[in-house]
Amino acid sequence: MDNSRTKPTARYRAPALEKGLAILELLAKAAVPMTLSAISENMGRSKNELFRMLQVLEGHGYLTRADGTDAYLLTNRLFMLGMERPPVKGLMEVALPVMHQLAEDTVQPCQLVVPCDEFIVVIARVDSPGDVGFVVRLGHRRPLPHATSGLVLMAFQTEHVRDSWIAMLDAKSVRYDRKQVMARLETIRSQGHASIPSELVSGITDLSAPILQNGVAIAALTVPFAERRSPKVGQKESVRFLVKAAGRISAALSYGPG
Repeated sequence: MDNSRTKPTARYRAPALEKGLAILELLAKAAVPMTLSAISENMGRSKNELFRMLQVLEGHGYLTRADGTDAYLLTNRLFMLGMERPPVKGLMEVALPVMHQLAEDTVQPCQLVVPCDEFIVVIARVDSPGDVGFVVRLGHRRPLPHATSGLVLMAFQTEHVRDSWIAMLDAKSVRYDRKQVMARLETIRSQGHASIPSELVSGITDLSAPILQNGVAIAALTVPFAERRSPKVGQKESVRFLVKAAGRISAALSYGPG
């Protein structure tokens, strides 16, 4: 049987689709909302060429306008579509009940983080049941070596994967202290979790533990611990709750819920 007709012999082009994807990628990297003029200038395409594309993307919920302006920014629609992928959805279904219990036990918020290229990405969060708590938005990204959860993810990889991540960080020109990072990875791996002051916010200590499958971290569970004058649960006790919660999620993913 001749299967030659089913095998593509050249790369097909879809100019309109490529244009739409280019818009999404541009806005994903933008620090601020962008006007049609700014998008046109960055992409080297005319406003007329992009106007309808922006309208369609906005109509389908991928873009929105910044309040009171005509500048475009991404919505969470792409992020939420990514969360529907079966492996991620399975992780979320297992993790969220445990995260709610962790927040109750520690009286602190918690978040679930996964690696994405040279970044960590927050894919789930549970807010503090108390009056005060540090909140990180869903989809928040930071370079791996600049986040406690990123260091945890790096610490619990095979040597080959860790080396490839470090090579990627170097190729992407991510600035970090190699000697300090490697020392931290060794410490994190030996103690099984991390407790490191936040690079972003004074007074917050990021407590983080790995979600493991076959000894490799597929995610990190993190508590941004805010010290209170009269804490109901201290930092050391919160670490114990965190490590136990991460172990429960890891076990459920390995053996099935329940």
